[in-house]
Amino acid sequence: MLKWLLTLIVALIVLNLCAPRLRRLGLGRLPGDIVWRHKGREYYLPITTTVLLSLVLTLLVRLI
Repeated sequence: MLKWLLTLIVALIVLNLCAPRLRRLGLGRLPGDIVWRHKGREYYLPITTTVLLSLVLTLLVRLI
């Protein structure tokens, strides 16, 4: 359980850092992705994008 939680946290941090580039591809605007602004800062929680990228990476690893 702890491994999955740490993996999810690391994935969210990486996606947060890559958010501007992913938005150009349309991945930051999926239904289920949460973006909110508070005091001039933007916070991003990419739930659907994380699931989608996880599925794609899983399929790629299984094919290799």
